[in-house]
Amino acid sequence: MPHGTVTQPARILVVGGGYVGMYTALRLQRQLRAELAGGSAEIVVVTPDPYMTYQPFLPEAAAGSLSPRHVVVPLRRVLDRCRLLIGEVESIDHAKRTAILTTLATDEEGAGPVALAYDELVLAPGSVSRTLPVPGLAEHGIGFKTVEEAIGLRNHVLEQLDIASSTRDPALRDAALTFVFVGGGYAGVEALAELEDMARYATRYHHNVKPEDLRWVLVEAAGRILPEVGDEMGGYAIRELRGRNVDVRLNTRLDGCEDRVAVLSDGTRLPTRTVVWTAGVKPAPVLAATDLPLDERGRIRCTAHLTVADTPHAWAAGDAAAVPDLTAKDPGTPCAPNAQHAVRQAKVLAENLAASLRGRPLKEYAHAYAGSVASLGLHKGVAHVYGRKLKGYPAWLMHRAYHLSRMPTANRKARVLAEWTLSGLFKREIVSLGSLEHPRAEFELAAAPPPPPPPPPAPRPEENDGTSS
Repeated sequence: MPHGTVTQPARILVVGGGYVGMYTALRLQRQLRAELAGGSAEIVVVTPDPYMTYQPFLPEAAAGSLSPRHVVVPLRRVLDRCRLLIGEVESIDHAKRTAILTTLATDEEGAGPVALAYDELVLAPGSVSRTLPVPGLAEHGIGFKTVEEAIGLRNHVLEQLDIASSTRDPALRDAALTFVFVGGGYAGVEALAELEDMARYATRYHHNVKPEDLRWVLVEAAGRILPEVGDEMGGYAIRELRGRNVDVRLNTRLDGCEDRVAVLSDGTRLPTRTVVWTAGVKPAPVLAATDLPLDERGRIRCTAHLTVADTPHAWAAGDAAAVPDLTAKDPGTPCAPNAQHAVRQAKVLAENLAASLRGRPLKEYAHAYAGSVASLGLHKGVAHVYGRKLKGYPAWLMHRAYHLSRMPTANRKARVLAEWTLSGLFKREIVSLGSLEHPRAEFELAAAPPPPPPPPPAPRPEENDGTSS
């Protein structure tokens, strides 16, 4: 090397700060501790939010069992040896090892998107809600994939109880007390079950709203719910929900929700002010703006080593990646897009990337699916784990224990456990803080100029009393 030549550090670009992005970067900064300290490597994480959301706890956050700030992990604290950029990757030209991205400062600077060069690429942008062209869905639908949506839904449900208890219009009351959830997977079933529990509890504080006044409807296009826990436990979940007066509609679709009326494929029309959409996910849109190979579902084609197929220096895992499941009976079957695979794939990806930089052999990812657990509200759940089937309180306890063990950092584990303990000792919180979504509204009203005085009333014409000629 010529005297005075400065070697640029190998830059590893991690796109996404979810399960795969955070866990990969976390393990990389441990695996490459010496390289990071010596300046021969650099890890850059680009993510829209400065935190990772532990999504299995979103239903409990929506129900008020957990504080929203305790279901997220601050990335700056966890990834203290990484460079964190809060922004969005718009496109990737891997042939040139360049990503085009925008940050929070892009609009303020007025300079447009910036190009970021890299040596190794880790794509982990996750997924977004998969929507269908249902009339009125974009205007009235509510998602359930982020902590903001979960807290917004909680405030919305409690607000509907307030509307129903104060209106004199029977039609408005019925619409406010009708809640339609579309999608019978984990997100839809757990969100409905937790919120139904919360709303039923909250009715004791509304003198003119009773639990039987609430109408909860679960709409599922398939013939079963919670397919991950098997037919037997899925059937139990249906019986449990119906026993709580939840209207479970199988083999049914949402055809429209215009004018605050949910129209179902079986002809039912439900006036409602609440339509929650949890009907599946799709890969993040940025994948379509890359030169990487995609499968028929828009996911990145990967090898069992978690490298992008036929593409050196590119890696991927999680919801955005089609990783072959080596434990499946049918060759070529991809791993299911769930957190169980994502966390384990992140570990193997980080170890393989570090091994690649050091010229060592890579190992294949293989993990037999252990099973699934699902909560159906407080003290209720279903589980199918390692061939064992549980329901009721034991399944609910297993659900909490499993997810507590998977929650990142001891700090967050302790906070979640403390909140669960306190919630068992005190009454459930039923306060709606919907004004948080518009924090400046009150100040804007106070700072606005006073309205002009009303015009004086027009003079009334003199009445003829019959005395004038």
